[in-house]
Amino acid sequence: MYRLKVHKKGIIVIPKEVRDKFNIKEGDEVNVIVDNEGIYIFPKESIEKYFGSDKDAIQALKILEEERRKEREKSNA
Repeated sequence: MYRLKVHKKGIIVIPKEVRDKFNIKEGDEVNVIVDNEGIYIFPKESIEKYFGSDKDAIQALKILEEERRKEREKSNA
């Protein structure tokens, strides 16, 4: 487990050991999934690895992410 400090503007730093393990470099994008249990960060190219390669499941995940993004925008308005 890693303990991260949240800096100004909500910035967190992914520890070097983790970046190296998942080959995350400066400028790379990551996927963030939020649910009632917590926050999950995945290297962008590997989300299918964690949720399976079923195209319907991946499409459903993308729809869910979009719906949650819209909900956050409404609540912040």
